[in-house]
Amino acid sequence: MSLSPLVQVLVARLEAAGYERLATPFRVASVEFQFTAAFRGVGARALDLVIIIDAVTGEHGDTNGLAVRNRIETLSRALDVTQSRYTVSAVLVGAVLTDNVKALAETCRVLQVPALALDADGALEAKQAEMLEDQIRLLLPLRLPQAAEESEVSKTGALDLLLGRLPETVDATLVRELITSSARGETSVKATLGRRIDEVLGSLEADQ
Repeated sequence: MSLSPLVQVLVARLEAAGYERLATPFRVASVEFQFTAAFRGVGARALDLVIIIDAVTGEHGDTNGLAVRNRIETLSRALDVTQSRYTVSAVLVGAVLTDNVKALAETCRVLQVPALALDADGALEAKQAEMLEDQIRLLLPLRLPQAAEESEVSKTGALDLLLGRLPETVDATLVRELITSSARGETSVKATLGRRIDEVLGSLEADQ
């Protein structure tokens, strides 16, 4: 199956972000599912299942909001049957959200990529590429913006600037450690929280 140019750009962006493309159709609980494209996250996003719905070409009835809703709700039920921990994200490419599609938000995360124009080489211009990034930001790794050389952020650091604006009642040390450990994934964040809880409980016991 050939992908529309815009979907090809989206597929390339998700692959660049580290997602693994799944062969389609795929089976869950003995039920076969056909989507334009499907991806599985890796590392800290290993439980992310991303489904691409191409409303530009209308493959697999993807211009029919009710059909799309039924297919994804069936997928969600199949994942429940298998006790899967996957979190489903549906990316609607070139779609206008109908009531049926809006209802998907009760079942999965719904992201919409508008019908962006590509240049003669099949690529997005800078402004269009930025719009694509904005629409799928929740699926992408967190990147702190590069600061200008003389900006406040460059002088103090983005993390220090954030900590400086937190209320005094907030545990700044814990916030710093959590943000730092988040780059290493969920396990590191849990370990950081666990250590801090042990420290607080130990301090309370000593006071008693």
